[in-house]
Parts: sequence; structure tokens; C-alpha cells
Amino acid sequence: MPLKSLSLQLYSVRHELDKDVPGTLARIADIGYRQVECSHKLYRNTPGLAGMLHDAGLIVPTFTSPLTDVNVADTGPIDHDAVFAAAVEVGAGTVVDTFIPEQFWSSPDDVARIAEGLNRAAVTANGYGLRVGYHNHWWELERRWNGSTALELLVDALRPEVVMEIDAYWVAVGGEDVLALLDRLGERVRFLHLKDGPISRNNLEQQPAGKGSLPIAEIIEATPQVEAGAVEFDAYAGDIFEGIAAAYAYLQPRTAS
Repeated sequence: MPLKSLSLQLYSVRHELDKDVPGTLARIADIGYRQVECSHKLYRNTPGLAGMLHDAGLIVPTFTSPLTDVNVADTGPIDHDAVFAAAVEVGAGTVVDTFIPEQFWSSPDDVARIAEGLNRAAVTANGYGLRVGYHNHWWELERRWNGSTALELLVDALRPEVVMEIDAYWVAVGGEDVLALLDRLGERVRFLHLKDGPISRNNLEQQPAGKGSLPIAEIIEATPQVEAGAVEFDAYAGDIFEGIAAAYAYLQPRTAS
């Protein structure tokens, strides 16, 4: 079963976007991408972003932003209405919280607080016709209580409409069997982040899908419910456009559209 669609997480090319947003979007489209995952931060800092995306022929199924007050000291107060209105403007259907730092996952009470924040955000999002999601790193898999990972405790405490965007690489770095976790989470997993490498925390060792240790083909086959896979690099030792092109070349033949 192929991926239904393929995106690029624009965080991968953040340094290029800092210099030239429309030019970077055009290069992404020239590689072949027709979808991107973009952030509220980029939207806020780039007047006219929705038009630039449209001009490049790029759609935005997923939009990212902090959604809870857990790390509010780092993000500042969250204006959910502004975030969700921006998501609607760029045409997104799901807003994903992609980063709640490791220090905020120290106990089951922490997990409950995170779930409460995401649940509140989900109620507001519903009024905009949107869903809320959460994206993992490695620490949500490393932390365990009573035999369950912190990520699975979170899922158990979330409203049923809140979905997961699973970063398969970070699952493996966190010490979990990726295929087993995906099986346990089942229909909750609606989006995937797909990068590869030697399964390490060193971001500069990350590689395009198909050039590392992850069973990418099996991951895709095991998740027919996934609406979009997204290429992402936290960092890349080579030319980032070559990296995202190599990932596209591997994943596009495994994508239905």
C-alpha cells in the first residue's frame, strides 16, 4: 500500500527560507514536491505566504505550531485563534504541535498536563474545521511508566479526534520498534515524518529515506491509514536541496499521488 501523498517539512530548508522564501518554494516545486508542511512561525514572519505557496503550486495539508502552555516561557502566550485562522488561510486541515521539549516529560503528571493542553486546543480547532495533532521526538519513547511509553500515555489521555504525526526515525532513536509502535497506535497515526540514517541523536548524520537503517518500505506498508508522509531533516551534512531531492526520488515511487 503506497503513501497517499508526500510533503516536505519546510523546517528542513529553514536557512534557505531565511534568505529567499519564494525562490526556495520554487526550488522545492521544481524537485517535484506538490505539498509542504509549514509553520505558524514562517507564516507570521512572511507576509503574503499563502500567495507564495499558491504561486509555487504547493498545498499545505499540515500546519505546525505550539499548542499548549507547557513551554510558554519559550514560545510566549499562544493565540489559538490566530494559529487556526492562519492554518485555514493556507488551506491546512490539521495543526500539529511538533515540539514539547524533553524537560516537560518528567512524570505522568507532566503527560496529563500536555494532554489537557492539546485537548483544549482540539476543541477550539474544531470550530475552524481543523484537527489537532502531535509529533514525537525520541524522549517521549525513552520515558516509560508502568510499562507504557510517555507517548502512549499521552495518546490514552487525548480526545479521540487528536491525531499523531509519528517521526519514525525518532521512534527508533528512542529505543522502540517502529513497526510495533505503529501497530499499537493504529488509526491514531495519520501522518509520518520520514528521514533515515544510523539511528543516532546526531542530527548531522541524518540521511534521505532509503539510505539508512530504517525499514521505510515496511513502515509505509504498515500504515495504509496515513494521509501524508513528510520528508524532514533536522540537519543535513550535505547540500539540503540534494538531500530533499534524494528523499523525493526514493519516496515518490512509493506514493499514490
